[in-house]
Amino acid sequence: MIRLKNLLLTVFKNVTRSIAFYPSLIAIFLAFLAFFTLFLEQYGYTEIVYEKLSFLVIYDIDTARTLLSVLIGSTISLTVFSFSMVMILLNQAASYFSPRLLPGLISNKSHQIVLGFYLGTIAYCLLILINISQKPESNFPGFAVLLAMVLGLTCMGLFVYFIHSISTSIQASNVLRRIYDDTKKDIQDLLNESNEEPDDVKASDIDISETCLVSNQTGYLQNIQSQSLLELAVNHDFKLKMDVARGMFVMEQVPIAYLSKSLDDDMKSEILSCFSFSTRELVRENYVLGFKQITEIAVKAMSPGINDPGTALIAIDYLTELFADRMKVKDQEVLFDKNGTARILFDTVKFRDLLYNVFASLRQYSKHDVVIVQKLLVMLKFLSYQKGLSKYKDAIKQEIENLMEDAKSAIANKHDLKVIENL
Repeated sequence: MIRLKNLLLTVFKNVTRSIAFYPSLIAIFLAFLAFFTLFLEQYGYTEIVYEKLSFLVIYDIDTARTLLSVLIGSTISLTVFSFSMVMILLNQAASYFSPRLLPGLISNKSHQIVLGFYLGTIAYCLLILINISQKPESNFPGFAVLLAMVLGLTCMGLFVYFIHSISTSIQASNVLRRIYDDTKKDIQDLLNESNEEPDDVKASDIDISETCLVSNQTGYLQNIQSQSLLELAVNHDFKLKMDVARGMFVMEQVPIAYLSKSLDDDMKSEILSCFSFSTRELVRENYVLGFKQITEIAVKAMSPGINDPGTALIAIDYLTELFADRMKVKDQEVLFDKNGTARILFDTVKFRDLLYNVFASLRQYSKHDVVIVQKLLVMLKFLSYQKGLSKYKDAIKQEIENLMEDAKSAIANKHDLKVIENL
């Protein structure tokens, strides 16, 4: 039952995250709307429309066919033009920011809704067009044609919105804000889901035997159905320690977890159904990727080809806030059952490692820039004032020393060095 539940949940997430999900829903809805309006016309439910809005209703068949043909052609042109522009802007985003940002930009729901409305309008007009009878005595679908005109005007309004949206979504500040919001939400969800009661639980507190659980596929470990996994651990009385952090790339037949007792193959297969693998990385499933993407944008902005320190400064501001939130999360995530027994110990990216990886890239490309070095020092100073474990403070202190050492080797001006040292 748990295996089926996890499978359905995984399929649901994959379908809803597809770029074709919302366009398909809207197109199907408008296609059914065409049949519904024809049904209303057939049984005379639209007479009130003819009475109140007679000046808007078209009664001539040739005029209606011409109008619908024009709407179909113009909407197809809008669709082609809009998403040709999307491809151009995505290419610019890959060059200016990072190719790893493209999945997030493509999956923008507002753009998918516009695409769906375009496709739905085309489908609606086609269905109405083929249902217009050439016989003068037949019921002419004047209301359906009127609705087609409304849909066409709506497409024009959506086109204006689309131009505005796509031009603003590609701006550096908006790209950084989107990544920041997704990463912050993921960290907050991690805090809300944690049911760790004791102050600290060591890995040795969960007795693990030599029984290992190997991966049955290759890909990024995107998501773990924690509650389903905890339910299995309670029902079958075992403990589990993850050996792979969420978001890491896993090879097939490589150990990803260790169990406290031996289990049969069917039980292991059911446990593996709680892990979701993907061929791409998603910020919404792995907050560490958000840190990586913001760091990549900052590093790319400091490259000689782009030379945009302003974007790097904005990126550092967002990293500061995200690291402050990360300091509220412990380096380990433990799930307990109702009796307070530690059942699941997750492997996570340590704060020290995350801070080092971010600053290693920033120091390498920004150590010669006095303004960026000052900003990084202010960031570390701010983090040192936050509440957190003592080992977090030690990691921050170490990064201050590393940054000062690199700055002294790259900056020759004595006055600049004195300003940095005073800070």
